[in-house]
Amino acid sequence: MPIPVLKPGKHITPEVRDEIAALFKSEYEEGKSIRRLAEECGRSFGFVHRLLEHAGVTFRSRGGAHWGPAARERRHS
Repeated sequence: MPIPVLKPGKHITPEVRDEIAALFKSEYEEGKSIRRLAEECGRSFGFVHRLLEHAGVTFRSRGGAHWGPAARERRHS
């Protein structure tokens, strides 16, 4: 499922927030960075970080993915 573009300042209902948080969690756990998620949805790093916290994500150390699909994508972009 593609990441939806979310207009800043628009209220997000708790149900939609939970759905987006689950989607972000899935993408993040597959290796996508918080910055990339924020860029794709049109919101801030902090917004995405808070949603990932809400979803119960265990955060990676800083520096991004070093292997896997996300690392290959980053190297080739």
